[in-house]
Amino acid sequence: MNKQNVAKLNLFLIGLSSRFSENRNIFKSIKVIYKAGLKNFNGIGKYDNGNIKFNFNGTTNSISINELIDIVCNEALNYDSLTLTYSERGTDILIEADNTNVKMKNIDVKDEPSNEFNETSTLLNRNYYIKVGSADALLKEIGIMSSQGKIKNDKIRKYNQIDHYVELFDEMLAKLPRNKVLNILDCGCGKSYLSFVLNYYLTEVRKIKCHFIGLDYKEGVIETSKKMANNLGYRNMDFYAIDIKDYVPKNKINIVMSLHACDTATDMALATGIKLDSDAIIAVPCCQKEFLSQYKYEPFKNILKYGVLKSRMADILTDGMRSLMLEAKGYDVSVVEYISPLETPKNIMIRALKTKEEDEDLMSEYFNLMSSLNVYPALYGFLNEC
Repeated sequence: MNKQNVAKLNLFLIGLSSRFSENRNIFKSIKVIYKAGLKNFNGIGKYDNGNIKFNFNGTTNSISINELIDIVCNEALNYDSLTLTYSERGTDILIEADNTNVKMKNIDVKDEPSNEFNETSTLLNRNYYIKVGSADALLKEIGIMSSQGKIKNDKIRKYNQIDHYVELFDEMLAKLPRNKVLNILDCGCGKSYLSFVLNYYLTEVRKIKCHFIGLDYKEGVIETSKKMANNLGYRNMDFYAIDIKDYVPKNKINIVMSLHACDTATDMALATGIKLDSDAIIAVPCCQKEFLSQYKYEPFKNILKYGVLKSRMADILTDGMRSLMLEAKGYDVSVVEYISPLETPKNIMIRALKTKEEDEDLMSEYFNLMSSLNVYPALYGFLNEC
């Protein structure tokens, strides 16, 4: 290639250097194909702890992105043309250069066709957010898909549930901060399946920069989450074996989420979101036991003497007062069915978006309910801990 077009190639690559610095957590690889006559000469670079491990002509070195640019341009002088593919999660950037032209274009990674939906009748007739084909690596890692590329029969329900969660999450995105990294805190993350799924969706489908922090007091599940993140190449994730109330974030938290945190663990997650002034809070509660032994309401005494009705009312009051507290703290709250009640009675999702300042009238109403029902909610207690 002539020096003029190599200089132009260098300018394009400098742009990629800036992109690598900003997006190194989602960088996948750089592939270079040099051509001389009918022969091709291939080079491949992979992420290596902040650098790039580049293999070319039988030699592998760990080098900086700027050193790689120098190598690519110097080698280009010895060949007729080159094709360079810079790959991030969800996006490829293609540079083609020869003696007449240098051009660059972005290529979205397309979904691969699949017959899965025709072969498995129990999958829903819907346009899935987490699609078979493009999301296969993710679905296999979290155990939804077999090694043969089919959704496992005993995981179809879970796949549908996860995808519907993404749908409900997606509805909130337009109201969240734009043009910056979304920091998402998963409280009581367990094996972090939802964090992995949302990471995939935000990064590779919506092209939104994000960073996930998973918290759980069980060291075993944290180690499992770290291993899965490493297997997937998801470097925009951190996991800590720590009690939620002891975690101090380094950056502004935009979203706090909690899935099936048992009993008052949900309240701890909600309190964390409120204290951190997060832009959004999403919780799917589980096992609301706290109010059952506390609440009394004289007008309903002849109804609440039936144990099953008292238990169901306790669930409603628990989530109702949680929602009221969020509203009093300035959040716009919606309570929706996350999945069908035929699958589980623990199917309520609380979604909250911070839209205003605290509401003193709603807080007074909350206090009145505490008195009327003879309850002292854990959420209130967590919010008032020093």
